[in-house]
Amino acid sequence: MTQPPEPPPADALLELREALRAFADERAWEPFHSPRNLATALTVEAGELLEHFQWLENAESAALPPDTLAAVRLEMADVLLYLVRLADRLGVDLAQAARDKMRLNAQRYPVATARGSRRKHDRL
Repeated sequence: MTQPPEPPPADALLELREALRAFADERAWEPFHSPRNLATALTVEAGELLEHFQWLENAESAALPPDTLAAVRLEMADVLLYLVRLADRLGVDLAQAARDKMRLNAQRYPVATARGSRRKHDRL
């Protein structure tokens, strides 16, 4: 007996976008979700994420205690949620934008000159 073909993998960002749309719609938040407001909220959440790393040494930041890691995880989720919502409001396909940016970075940072360097592309 032949097995039916497996469905294509779900796109997690698209699923998240749809869930966020529904969440905002249920609460009538559309008027508050302007691109400017979402970008502001994204920046605030990124600051809250950064706060957990303030004054830590590199080794400490890579080995967070469980309670701090749990808090960082939630802040990361906030950043992602606002970014996905902002992309939705602006009609940006985040996955495609990321692929495009990676291609651009590959051109800006060729392996031959960028490997092991922390210099910006215009100083390689």
